[in-house]
Amino acid sequence: MHQGKGAESMLLGDLREYVTIPRVTALRLAPDGSWLAAVVQTVGGEPPKYVSSIWRIDTAGDREPVRLTRGADGEASPEFLPDGSLLFASKRPDPQAGKDEANASKDKPGVWLLPAAGGEAYRIAAPGGGVTGLATATGERAFVYAAAVFPGARDAGQDAARRKARADAGVNAILHEPGSRLRYWDHDLGPESVHLLVPADSPGDLTPDPGRALDEQKFEMAPDGSAVVTGWQVTERDGQFRTEVVVIDARTGQRQTLLSAPGADFASPRISPDGTLVLASRDEHDNYDQPGDVTLVVAALPAVAGQAVGPAGFRDLLAGFDRRPLEAAWAPDSRSIYFTADDNGRCPVYRVGADGGRPVRLTDDDAAYGNLCPAPDGGCLYALRSAVDAPPAPVRIPLGAGPGRAEPLRSPGGEVSLPGTLTEVATTVADGTRIRGWLVLPEGASADSPAPLLLWVHGGPVASWNSWSWRWNPWLMAAHGYAVLLPDPALSTGYGHRMIARGWDDWGGNPYTDVMAITDAVVERPDIDAARTAMMGGSYGGYMANWIAGHTDRFNAIVSHAGLWALDQMFGTTDGPPFWRRHFGDPRSQPDRYLASSPHLHAAKIVTPMLVIHGDKDYRVPVGEALRLWWDLVFQSVPARFLYFPDENHWVLKPGDVQVWYSTVLAFLAEHVLGEPWQRPELL
Repeated sequence: MHQGKGAESMLLGDLREYVTIPRVTALRLAPDGSWLAAVVQTVGGEPPKYVSSIWRIDTAGDREPVRLTRGADGEASPEFLPDGSLLFASKRPDPQAGKDEANASKDKPGVWLLPAAGGEAYRIAAPGGGVTGLATATGERAFVYAAAVFPGARDAGQDAARRKARADAGVNAILHEPGSRLRYWDHDLGPESVHLLVPADSPGDLTPDPGRALDEQKFEMAPDGSAVVTGWQVTERDGQFRTEVVVIDARTGQRQTLLSAPGADFASPRISPDGTLVLASRDEHDNYDQPGDVTLVVAALPAVAGQAVGPAGFRDLLAGFDRRPLEAAWAPDSRSIYFTADDNGRCPVYRVGADGGRPVRLTDDDAAYGNLCPAPDGGCLYALRSAVDAPPAPVRIPLGAGPGRAEPLRSPGGEVSLPGTLTEVATTVADGTRIRGWLVLPEGASADSPAPLLLWVHGGPVASWNSWSWRWNPWLMAAHGYAVLLPDPALSTGYGHRMIARGWDDWGGNPYTDVMAITDAVVERPDIDAARTAMMGGSYGGYMANWIAGHTDRFNAIVSHAGLWALDQMFGTTDGPPFWRRHFGDPRSQPDRYLASSPHLHAAKIVTPMLVIHGDKDYRVPVGEALRLWWDLVFQSVPARFLYFPDENHWVLKPGDVQVWYSTVLAFLAEHVLGEPWQRPELL
């Protein structure tokens, strides 16, 4: 695959080099289709951190990628205006700003514009709370942005005054009211709330009193700039939430609900290029009896509300399609939609008509696609392609008569040389279900030199091993001689609704036996050493690590990252208790599922050495899970270590901490799987 000048293929294995590999994370296509704006993540600064910049990728493939931005704190969220000018968000200081304005917006991202004809970028909006999202009109020079604003502030001056008063008093406290969410993943929600703003005096603020309705919502602007569609979170009784799609008049701020139904979330709205229809995902709420289904729907914008779209006000595009749609984009003629969905360890691209029908698969390789950018002429799609054995890279997908292969473009991302090979494995379990996965084999693995096996269970739990992961990378383990098994057990996506339902009422049931069954099949291979095995996982994979520890002693070592330990505790302290309450029930009146599936109730059976890892800023699986697990292990004298990150979240994101994470895991595995002396990582 082509790449930018100066880029070299790196052999995975050296952690210091690994964290410096450039990573392409997002794409946007210019209005004329001639180039892609790519967000590329690299390491910079002191101490080192990941910083994003924006690059230009030639869609014809004739020119090398060119870096467009070089802010010290990076740039993100590129969006094009119709004339080819590029908006983006950045914390860079504005040299034209006065002292007071510069201080008010210090360390907060503003909206910057890079002219289509070239030249220096300049700032065009600097909300005090910082920009959290951008959307542009495709037919008019108009845009809308999301920013954090203090309650009751009617203009930027009032917001700045509130902000200054709190700072002067040294106050960071947040007062929550009933029905408000407290946290999300790794950050607090409040005291500000997200507003949608347009660069105009009237109305300016399209959502003056949103409460928490716009938290983590996606939005889009109509082609003519007349309206904005957005997800809108609604609070229900007992702390439950659901999400609607609303339409907001960009001239008056008037809001009306477009998509709404009890027991469902409508989200990620996309407006058709002709401005007549809205596409959105419809996620049926999970409940105690079964997981909810996911589909794509279309509805008419209010300007054409008389158009018939079905008795419920929307049309289901994927009726009978037994896969969960992930990302979607309109075709330029507004007559069809492109979307992705997990499928048997891949994530291909599909096309479906705007009036429904049978989806058509457009890609047929062992890859996962995202960031879909349809070309204006309808002849191809641009996207990011990745696979378990290939980092994300920009590609062109020709739209011919049938499924085809993506064509690589020149990429600013780094290339890697893999220290092994990838193969697909499968087995059949007792109920007749086929359980498949990927097996990473290190170089040299053979019957004469069998490799130790590392079972790595994915998070989610409703997810799949089907793409490259910078965070959970099996090739770093292969570089140290381990074979790595990446299974998709019950609860995994890409195998239909039944596969998720198989693990719904008992997390430690079919998911556990599925994982053990495919492990049994793999250790029968002559190139695998059945006597040297380990298991690891993060999030739900960490849950499975904790569950396995209490149910078998077959592994030499277990690594549990951000793992759930005591379910009644975790589901009451996580950032979204209402979500888990729907699935597991009220622990006071419906304790059965908690008692059947909580790993901590089997602590007394654990004898396998364990490495516990957790970040203190993890609000999805709070650090209390790791603290309680750690002391349960200590009280029972189980050989264990606890790697604690005071300022990391559910993932581990800082380059130095990534190195520490992998080096500690590898040292722990070497001690208990390979029989080598424990070597404490240098930075610990």
